[in-house]
Amino acid sequence: MASRKLILVDGTAVLYRAFYAIRQLSTADGTPTNALFGFIRMLRQLRDDWHPSHWIVLFDGGSPADRLELLPAYKAQRAPMPDDLRGQIALTQEYLDCAGVKWLRMERQEADDVMASLAKWASPDAEVLLATSDKDLYQLIDDSVKVIAVSGGKSEMGVQEVKAKTGVEPRLIIEWLALIGDSADNIPGVPGVGPKTASKLLAQFGSLAEMWDRIEELPEGKLRSALVASREIVDRNVKLVKLNTALDCDVGWNDLPAGEGDPGKLLVFFEKVEFGSMAKALRQPDLFDL
Repeated sequence: MASRKLILVDGTAVLYRAFYAIRQLSTADGTPTNALFGFIRMLRQLRDDWHPSHWIVLFDGGSPADRLELLPAYKAQRAPMPDDLRGQIALTQEYLDCAGVKWLRMERQEADDVMASLAKWASPDAEVLLATSDKDLYQLIDDSVKVIAVSGGKSEMGVQEVKAKTGVEPRLIIEWLALIGDSADNIPGVPGVGPKTASKLLAQFGSLAEMWDRIEELPEGKLRSALVASREIVDRNVKLVKLNTALDCDVGWNDLPAGEGDPGKLLVFFEKVEFGSMAKALRQPDLFDL
């Protein structure tokens, strides 16, 4: 077992979850703080559940040009981020600075790709936990890399858990997603092919390449016709859902320690955003776990 344990946190996903889980929390002047409050609690829960030696929070920087070139409608169906949530991103990053937690946002890069690149970089030397709700990250799972819930809890997704949930091993997740599509990202799949059919096809043929080579083994009918008609879509989807593991994130292990941050800076910050219980915990640390 690696001595280092690195948690890569999908900060954008955590903020969204917190924003909708906690409503109508703001400062006296009306500045929304609900997502920030929930974010801090979730991050602390991740720390308490998993005891990382290192961690980093990643934020979405926009869709990469190559994905938009492949599919101009990529993620186009998503509603814009609510203004009350957008206004809390800077506060969240300020909190992370005070707490001594490294965060990263790469322009025109999705958090998933940054997580994928960091996981590849770190996994030879560490146990890597991906705190995310995105099934695209299942493609990264192996003996060193697992997926954990952003909302806390000690359950993790490893190779066997992915196979039990999807019907395929992590090495086939890209091809599985290419067949079924992903409505969350506005990626259409093969008409009539859902998760169970896709897993059966990959179990039968072992890969998309083999399926295309042996497509005549499928009985003539709707499924075979739909697959043949959708081959270009499936090939494009493979490129869309495959995560980029080659980004230069310009971080080292010394940037990522899971420390406690600066109590003085945290106290000033908590007082500014009017988080009284968190400020009290810093003034009376014998009563609370920082």
